[in-house]
Amino acid sequence: MIFGIGTDICDVRRIRASLDQHGERFALKILSEGELATWRLRSQRWPERGVRYLATRFSAKEAFSKAIGLGMRMPMTWRLCEIGKLPSGKPAIVLHGGLKNWFEAQGLTAHVTVTDETDYAASFVVVEQKEKDKP
Repeated sequence: MIFGIGTDICDVRRIRASLDQHGERFALKILSEGELATWRLRSQRWPERGVRYLATRFSAKEAFSKAIGLGMRMPMTWRLCEIGKLPSGKPAIVLHGGLKNWFEAQGLTAHVTVTDETDYAASFVVVEQKEKDKP
């Protein structure tokens, strides 16, 4: 059963401006440890690719927060929600700490897709709730 759906579109230029203004502090606020390592590598090799990576993560986390119905309030935080990828390359939501505990207690699973173009990053998330066993 569908629990929630979330979508978000993010202006990559806005993310670039935040990075220009706040530097790495902005990325530290948004990205988990694993994402931060990937962002740093991509940014070193090709700065624009790093900006788009950050924009897709920002967008996906916003879409996820909408799909679970919490917005950006506890237990949902930027760093407890990670956008990883499966060996196939498919993006996947990886949760940590209190957000993971809350999510699992609700019996939820999530599906995410991300995309980006020169000026925009977009994400779509579907959260499902497992059917409860009927007596």
